[in-house]
This record gives sequence, C-alpha cells and structure tokens, in this order.
Amino acid sequence: MKILIAGLMHESNTFAATPANRKRFEEGSIAFGQDVIPIWKDAHHEFGGFIEGSSRYGFEMLPSVMAWATPSGPVDDAVMDEVVARIIADATSTKIDGVLLGLHGAMVTAKHPSADTEVMRRVRAAIGPNIPLSVSLDFHANCDPRQAEYANAIVGYQTYPHIDQRQRGLLAAELLTRTIRGEIRPVTHIAKRPMIANILGQATDREPMKGLMAAAREIERRPGVLSTSVMGGFYYADVPPMGPSVIAVTNGDRELARSVAEELAEQMWTVRKDLYVACVSPAEAVKQAAAAKNGPVVLVDLGDNIGGGSAGDGTVILDEIIKQGAKDAVVVFFAPNAVKECQRLGIGSRFSGKVGGLVDRLHGEPVAASGIVTGLFDGTWIETEARHGGRRQNDQGPTAVLKLDGGTTLVLDSLQTPPFSLGQITSLGIDPRAAKMIVVKAAVAYKAAYAPIAASIIEVDTPGVTAVNPSRFTYRNIPRPMYPLD
Repeated sequence: MKILIAGLMHESNTFAATPANRKRFEEGSIAFGQDVIPIWKDAHHEFGGFIEGSSRYGFEMLPSVMAWATPSGPVDDAVMDEVVARIIADATSTKIDGVLLGLHGAMVTAKHPSADTEVMRRVRAAIGPNIPLSVSLDFHANCDPRQAEYANAIVGYQTYPHIDQRQRGLLAAELLTRTIRGEIRPVTHIAKRPMIANILGQATDREPMKGLMAAAREIERRPGVLSTSVMGGFYYADVPPMGPSVIAVTNGDRELARSVAEELAEQMWTVRKDLYVACVSPAEAVKQAAAAKNGPVVLVDLGDNIGGGSAGDGTVILDEIIKQGAKDAVVVFFAPNAVKECQRLGIGSRFSGKVGGLVDRLHGEPVAASGIVTGLFDGTWIETEARHGGRRQNDQGPTAVLKLDGGTTLVLDSLQTPPFSLGQITSLGIDPRAAKMIVVKAAVAYKAAYAPIAASIIEVDTPGVTAVNPSRFTYRNIPRPMYPLD
C-alpha cells in the first residue's frame, strides 16, 4: 500500500487582527516531503500517528506537506492554495492507494468560510471517487456536513486538553488501511444542532462533556459502528458551520451513521444549558489568589487565550496584580519590542517601559513595568510529554525575563506561544511551584501541563477576541436562531 500523508492546520479566529500569512506558518512549521518526518515523527500529534501507522499497519508512506501555524486571524488564500496544490501534485504524480489528511476543521480564508471543506473537496476532485480518503480533525472543528461527501472516514480528537492526537491519527490510519484491504467500507455522517458549547464547558474532564464522551465510546461498541467523535466547535469563527457537531463512521451503513450521529447530537442539545461555566472578574480573581494559603494559583486569562487566536499581550490581569500589590506572580507576555530593549540593556540592567497592548487594545491598555533583566534566552525547548497541540519542538522566540519591583516575574517572548507546556517557563530557570500565582493566557488547553502543579485554578472573565461569553461578539454569518444567543 502506498499512502500519501499530508496536513494543513490552522484555527482561525475571525475576530482577531493578526492574519495567518506565509510568515506565520514559517514561524510555526511548514515542511515538504521527507523534511516533515524528523519534525513530527516523535510528536504527540496526529501526524506522528500517521507516521507510526506506516509501520504498525504496513503501508509505504509518501509524505507530502505538513503546515501548521499558531491560531490567529484567517489564513491567506495564497497559503492554502500553495499547500493544497502541493498535496494534489504529489497525489497525482504517482500511483497511490489512499490519502491520510490532517486538518484542523476551523480554518477560514477570505474566500472560504469553511476552508477545510474546500481542502477536502479539492483533494477528492483530484484523486477521484475510488481512492479512499481518511481525515483527522481537531476537537474544535466547525464541521460542515458536506465534508462527509468528500471523506470516507473522519475522526476528531476526543480530549480537551488534546492529549489523544497521536492515537486519533493512528485510528485514521487504521480505518484507511482496512478500507484499502477491503475489510471495511466506511461511510460518514455529521450531525449538528443550533447551539454554541461554552469553551470551558467543552473540557472533557467536566460534566456534561465528560458524559457525552462516555456515551460516544459506548456507542462505538455497537455492531457496525467504526468511530464516533463528539466535536466542541469553535465559536470565535463567525462562519456558517460554526458550532459543535457529532461525526459517526460506520461500516457501509449510511442510515446507522445518521442515526448514531443524530442520537449523540440530541444528547448534546439536551444538556446545552449545563455546558455553561461561570467565571469571576479580574479584580476578584487576583484578590482570591493573593489570599490563598497555598500556591501556585493558576489564573486563566480567558479573553487573551493565545491558543484561540488572541493577542497574547493582554494586560487586564497584570494591571490588577500591580494595583493590588500581589506578590510572587509569573506572567508571560508577547512583547517583541520589549525583548529587543532587554537584549540591548543586558542582564542585570534596569528596564523601564510599557508592555502589552501592542497588537490591539481589546485586551487592555499598555502597562508601565519597571524591573531588573534577570535572563535572556533563545526561547526554544523540547516537550517530551503528551501535551495539547502535540508539539515536541517548541520556540517562543528570543525571550527576556524581568523581575519587577513589586516582585512579579514577567516573561517577555517574541512569538505568540500558547501555554501548552511548562517548558515555556522551566526552560528559563523558573520554578512554577515556587510562584504564588501564575497567569496563563488560555482556556482549557493549559491543564495538561499546569493542573498537576496547581494548588487551585481560577477562571477569569477577561475581555478580548477569545472572551468566554459569546454574547460579547457580533455575529453576522452564523445561522440564527442560535443557543444561547437567541
């Protein structure tokens, strides 16, 4: 068996200002041909699962391209066109038996509100109706039911934080190889309800999402059911297919796939109110953290969730820390200009200037910061554990560490980097367990790394392009009515 493996992954926040251009993908990862192997082979990522699948399931893999960028505003059409053209060229230049495709599911371009659907459509048109196509999607995919017309099998992550990516990649590879051998004839159905699943309620260690996942695993025991995927959706994209969904893959039985998907979708609709999770204000969050007997207390800056496409330089919680005189806090900021100034000054020098509010003012105004430069780093580290995002090789760009006069440790980096790994700060010589409080610009994805060392966690209702409350956004393109907006 010869199977082409390829990927194009981006979570597009249509409310965010920073576009995902070619440079953005170069800062993330874009590699072609055999160059993708050393980058993704050992990663806890579906592409690592694709690669492992070649030896486990006995196929010859033909690596085409793997392109990934940190969530941000929509992707440039030119980038999508370039990557898809490479996939098609590789798929049609030699005889292949199948295609394994890693997509996010919430990618948007100016021309294509459901860009992942367009990728599937183009690939299917190129390879024809008889070559099987197996696709993996992120849990936050905004699935378009049309995707079931183009892919034989679609599977999504079933953990949030995403720690099962490699396993889901292996499943996609298994379904494809069994299809090629003639053991199964997978058919897919996608079911949706007019609702938004709150980002915190999507956490798979919380009810009712935990129960929905258990129901999905139980349904997979039924005869003829190959896979079921409960998908949380991504409500920071103002596009027609926005929202949660259920994907069912069965062995040649379209009615079974439809009934299974609709059954689970109805269960999600029934518990829609329970998916809401209350949060506290920034002032109250810092007050509670400062009064806590044990640390570290993790403060979750929901409105500035880098993993959802936000700026990464929101100042609302930092401003409260300074105002309240809170001690021993650790805050990571996207601040490339401040990093350059710290490099100019050197270790041991005093930095005085403003940080934050560089990308936009939706996440707070710039804040005056004064302190000593205690470290300068290249910002790279290796993550060996299964973490959200699955990245092994990490790079937050040139990084400076400031010890502010009030006692707060401020980490300034040059690339917008989600807090998926403790290595982001431990690689700088910072012991997270020694902190009184740690601010993570995230929603749920940080948990795999930070929850094990946290004495407590406080989720904070901050403003920004990843605000937890969907009523903060003006939607123009989603179908209405939509719960809980209507």
